[in-house]
Amino acid sequence: MSPTKLLSVGVVGATGMVGTEFIKILEERRFPVEELRLFASQDSKGITLGFRGQQVEVQTLFEGCFKGLDLVFFSSGDEISRDWAPRAVKDGAFAIDNSAAFRMNAEILLCVPEVNGSLLPSSNKPALIANPNCSTIQLVVALKPLRDAFGLEDVRVASYQSVSGAGKAGVDELQQNTFALLNNKTSEAKTFPHQIAFNNIPQIGSFDETGFCSEENKIMNETRKIMSEPKLRVSAFTVRTPTLNGHSEAVWVTLKKKTTRNEILSVLRSAGGLTVKEGISNSDYPMSSTVSGKDGVYVGRIHQDTQDPLTWLMWVVADNIRKGAATNGLQIAEQIFDIRRAT
Repeated sequence: MSPTKLLSVGVVGATGMVGTEFIKILEERRFPVEELRLFASQDSKGITLGFRGQQVEVQTLFEGCFKGLDLVFFSSGDEISRDWAPRAVKDGAFAIDNSAAFRMNAEILLCVPEVNGSLLPSSNKPALIANPNCSTIQLVVALKPLRDAFGLEDVRVASYQSVSGAGKAGVDELQQNTFALLNNKTSEAKTFPHQIAFNNIPQIGSFDETGFCSEENKIMNETRKIMSEPKLRVSAFTVRTPTLNGHSEAVWVTLKKKTTRNEILSVLRSAGGLTVKEGISNSDYPMSSTVSGKDGVYVGRIHQDTQDPLTWLMWVVADNIRKGAATNGLQIAEQIFDIRRAT
């Protein structure tokens, strides 16, 4: 890469699953970091985390802690972000927020670079940028090329989301549940509403009066906002599955124009951020186990609905901690600061 300058970077929530992934990807992508400041709760104060052969001490948030930083990544929940992300901007830094606190705020950009990155501000105008929900990110990356080529009439999605979407507590609970059941013991459900081991739970988040849960509302509302399609019909049904990492989605897309499978494959293959795995005869399709630890969005099982020639089905998979969170945030920063990655 050839950055214009080295950047001073902060990570809030540095000891969580997404926070540690931010640090890891900063190193992997050779992001031009001059100074790295790590922030977490009081419980983590004073511990150190490795970055480029150095140990960086974790500190707690305090008034003025962002001064001198160019960029701050937030991955510590709605309440912290709502309070501290605007302070980072006031202190002169870009705040890229992974919580839901600002996503549906009409004045805040909700960004997936492959979809609406053209709306990002220049590097001399510090701003708060919202990082979308993990399931929304992978969906809109797959939808955009289809929308641009054929137009979208209707989108229906059923998601199958791993326990890492609930953080370390979710991963620990799946492992504990599984161990207990295999040893004829009981294990209490704390993070999830029911036992997650050997089970599928058709609920992610709380329910509203319409019967939709909060994760479904995020997907539906965020998709319309990111794609600047306020009237697009989007319906979502979300399921928590006993997989460790990686979210999968079965998607039904009704287009405005008739097309062929070959044309759809060509459009998807030429799109940025997408990898098409399409070998039906040899069961070659993406799975959560094969995309875990990878960047980008993977698409497979693309076929036409036999009852409606305008409707196409596809299977969309991504690592929810990487492209669904940390990688997307890093890509936002790379575009703002015009950072070219070495190939």
